[in-house]
Amino acid sequence: MAVLVEGISVIIRRDAIERAYKSGWKEFLDDVPNAALCADDELARVGFMDPDSVKLFVDRLCARGITFVSDDKCIDIAVVDQLAGPTLPCDWLEFAQLDYDGNGGQVSACWLFEDSRIGAGIHMTGTSLQVATPEGWDFENSLSAKHTFVPNEAVEGRLEYLRTEDGVDVYRDMETGKEVFKASLPTD
Repeated sequence: MAVLVEGISVIIRRDAIERAYKSGWKEFLDDVPNAALCADDELARVGFMDPDSVKLFVDRLCARGITFVSDDKCIDIAVVDQLAGPTLPCDWLEFAQLDYDGNGGQVSACWLFEDSRIGAGIHMTGTSLQVATPEGWDFENSLSAKHTFVPNEAVEGRLEYLRTEDGVDVYRDMETGKEVFKASLPTD
């Protein structure tokens, strides 16, 4: 199985969650700041819209005893960009953009892969993957189907703030006329 990657995803090994949280998965769920969680038996994924929220969440996980990086390699956590893949080397994780609907629709996904790698390309243990998605997720309204990337240096001139709804800032992209969203992680 695999987990969906949209926006900027924090991918956490489930065995690290079990080690770090006394009450395991149930206690981990209390630390998840949004509804962008999905998981398989080996990985958990929480998605974000901006790097600041990612940093706050990764810092929270590290404070629990989960290790992000050692010797410039991901240990228990990987940060994965929807378009570019893992932001640092991660020898336990595979990333690919996969056909989702048979009509040209694609999703990005990650899965645990610790077997030997032979040559370049995508490494899988089987010939197909099921992709875990957040509860209520549907392709037609997803970032996979409709994503817009605005570099940080272009935000001020390109995005017009409209409102805040349920802790999510809503902007209008002046180039496309579409609404874009930025969710923030509470700092406790």
